[in-house]
Amino acid sequence: MQQSILCYTKLPACFVVTFLETVMTDCQTQKNLAKIILRMRNIPDMPSTSTERKIAEPLREILAPYSVGYRIKLLGQLGSRRFQERLEPFGLTPFHWVVLCCLWEEDGLATCSIGEKLQQVGGTLTGVLDRMEERGLIRRERDPRDRRIWRIWLTGAGRELENILPPIALDLREQAMQGFSLEERQLFSRLIDQAIANLS
Repeated sequence: MQQSILCYTKLPACFVVTFLETVMTDCQTQKNLAKIILRMRNIPDMPSTSTERKIAEPLREILAPYSVGYRIKLLGQLGSRRFQERLEPFGLTPFHWVVLCCLWEEDGLATCSIGEKLQQVGGTLTGVLDRMEERGLIRRERDPRDRRIWRIWLTGAGRELENILPPIALDLREQAMQGFSLEERQLFSRLIDQAIANLS
């Protein structure tokens, strides 16, 4: 369950849940998630001015920068930026990372299967796969049973990264989750999964 947090902090598209409150009807669940996100950013609760206090609480909770959705989007952007910095020495991006994750889990996936896993449109994924092939990280082969399907296979270089990149991602996750108990980590992961499922 905790591993899903890792992927979500590398892919902003997975975090752009702009109005998360609309799919979380349980008020206590919203507040729990908001507290967890604030702890990840290591900042106190948002201050209220006399003007802000005049705004009805239910409305205030969906306005940026106070809304859960806004802060999750910010969290995704920060996580992606920090991970990009750590991937730059390898000439990779967070998108390369998630494609590699898919192939480490199941090599030889069809292009459409990778797109479904990552919820990416074909054109965007095709460009990423082109660059990964140029880098010698993957190779494309037609499915012998259906020539319309292209399957993606890791090369030796792509497979070697499985021993290099996950510890880097794990270190970043630990940095983001400092001060979290195991129960809070599991709760955070479950809430994110639930919100994504609600919007899927």
